[in-house]
Amino acid sequence: MFSSKNLSPRKLSAFTALFLSIPIAIGFYLLGHNWSVSVISFVMIFIGSYLLISFTLQTFIYRKIKLIYKLIYQTKASKREDFYNKNILPLKGIDDVREDVEKWAKKKSQEIELLKKNEEFRRDFLQNISHELKTPIFAIQGYVDTLLNGAMDNPEVKTKFLHSTARNVDRLASLVQDIDEISKLESGLMELKPTTFVIQDLAREVFDSLYLMSSKKALRLSIKKGCEFPLSVHADKEKIRQVLINIVQNSIKYGKENGMVEASFYNVDERNILVEISDNGL
Repeated sequence: MFSSKNLSPRKLSAFTALFLSIPIAIGFYLLGHNWSVSVISFVMIFIGSYLLISFTLQTFIYRKIKLIYKLIYQTKASKREDFYNKNILPLKGIDDVREDVEKWAKKKSQEIELLKKNEEFRRDFLQNISHELKTPIFAIQGYVDTLLNGAMDNPEVKTKFLHSTARNVDRLASLVQDIDEISKLESGLMELKPTTFVIQDLAREVFDSLYLMSSKKALRLSIKKGCEFPLSVHADKEKIRQVLINIVQNSIKYGKENGMVEASFYNVDERNILVEISDNGL
């Protein structure tokens, strides 16, 4: 059954020439009632029309399509490209070309969306890191100015301010390390050292390390009931630890007084473990 879909330029030229030559040949026969003249006129018109239409399509249409393909695949002049343009592309129908262009457009659209999301994440990250850096820097500046303006003579104040300064310096060092880790992650230079460990045990270690911070707001750190069954994971333990610390710290920071921070663990599909950290903060 004839279908106009996926017609190559050669097939399209042949069908168009056929549709042109048949009625003209019939017209010659009706005028002269001579089969030989009609057949000769059919052959000549068919060949001439085919060559003219094929030349027009190749020159004015598929030359543009070749440029589109070159743009899509960003190809350089090579034997492979020449072979493709001469042997593969002419066999493609317009619908095939349209589908290829739509696939390329969809892929580029997805890449653009990803770039937009990354840019939004980068902008939010810079805003957050700027805020996080200002706090310890201004605190250190205040402690140092106070000490230089006379507090050095008071041993109790001096010791207290130096300890506070040391804590803020540690906070700055931690933030710089986070920035360095993100830079390595984006550049693909981060080296992962996967080991097998129980994720609940790691969560308990993180909770223990943040006990003093949580106790200031009387927050309860716990694992959700029903999620205590040990789940082994194969990952970089220290990287996962850092992720959990960052999330739990945020929960503590923005959590309500006398509230809770709860960790849940679910075996999704025997290959992936879902970890959820929830709180009753704002």
